[in-house]
Amino acid sequence: MSTDVTAKSPAPAPPGKSGGAAGGGLLQLVMDGMRRNMRQYGMLIALGLIVALFAVWTDGDLLLPRNVSNLVLQNSYILILAMGMMLVIIAGHIDLSVGSLTAFIGSMAAVFMVRNDLPWPVAVILCLAVGALAGAIQGFFIAYGGIPSFIVTLAGMLIWRGLTEIFLEGQTLGPFPRGLQKMANGFLPEVGPNTNYHNLTLLLGFALIAFVVFQEVRDRKRQQEFSLDVPPTSLFLLKLVALGAAILTLTMLLASYKGTPIVLLVLGVLLVGFGYVMRNAIIGRHIYAIGGNLPAAKLSGVKDKKVTFLVFLNMGMLAALAGLVFAARFNAASPKAGLNFELEAIAASFIGGASMSGGVGTVLGAIIGGLVLGVLNNGMNLVGIGTDWQQVIKGLVLLAAVGFDVWNKRKVGS
Repeated sequence: MSTDVTAKSPAPAPPGKSGGAAGGGLLQLVMDGMRRNMRQYGMLIALGLIVALFAVWTDGDLLLPRNVSNLVLQNSYILILAMGMMLVIIAGHIDLSVGSLTAFIGSMAAVFMVRNDLPWPVAVILCLAVGALAGAIQGFFIAYGGIPSFIVTLAGMLIWRGLTEIFLEGQTLGPFPRGLQKMANGFLPEVGPNTNYHNLTLLLGFALIAFVVFQEVRDRKRQQEFSLDVPPTSLFLLKLVALGAAILTLTMLLASYKGTPIVLLVLGVLLVGFGYVMRNAIIGRHIYAIGGNLPAAKLSGVKDKKVTFLVFLNMGMLAALAGLVFAARFNAASPKAGLNFELEAIAASFIGGASMSGGVGTVLGAIIGGLVLGVLNNGMNLVGIGTDWQQVIKGLVLLAAVGFDVWNKRKVGS
């Protein structure tokens, strides 16, 4: 009897684990989860810190509803380009031509609508088709011609810039029809009773919170069904609360001004669409496969040439969309439009978690990287930092992001 009682007695607590062991264990789980998912959450945390820094530095001007709305409008075309560039980089390539292609499509839009009075919806469709064709031409030489993407898109950068000068004859051309301007500068209309807020924006914000929570819970259950590693429950709930709070804050800020910009809806549709494709569609998995390990992808039956071709076709179409948004926002097409846009898009992708070796990255990461650059630009302008120092700071941020990626890989590998 005495032996049985002794065997069932609870073991003594290890040294240092008594008292607050439960609370310490919970904290340890959260910290371990953060370390395992640092690549996913690192830049999101950095974005929050940058916003907090400039909010304090500008005495709250950064988070004024009007400034938040302008922040979305000012960076919309870079965010569009960043989503396409992220796919290109994941596939193991680069595209240096998107800035020049953006300017070229803007010049074509001006020729169609301003010089030839073509209805703007028809002109938009034609411009998107031309952008897709331009991307397809470059994709053909890269995928089927075997020419490195750096060379092909460098040539494209020169060609599209030259054609822009030819189409515009070295002059700025505008204005654009009102309907096209609304795509880049317009807001959703007011509906419902007067509540001192934009009712439709509030409705969209609450619907987005519900959708995000549903999507996160569903993804977590699916990962558990396949016995994949998932973050601890405490970290998962913390993530849901943080996402909900961020969406609610943005919703209230936008609803306090003019409501939801139309271009933000365009960005939302692109983000959801490309996010779904990269997570669930076969072609999305193939893009990751050819960027991560091309020989293995070929042996697995992946049609790498076709996938590469489609990636650049898609990049061309998104560059066309960005060109239309940029031209409509400034109500004119200029030969100097799109300068350094390709560098901004590439920087946003790498800041958002892309890897130079390919096979790594998310569309949401591209948006986060673009927002980091956008908040930096906006915040530094508000505090009066000169453009010379702005370039230095953005370069250091890009270097730090890539350095963090390299350090994180080495740490995981070790």
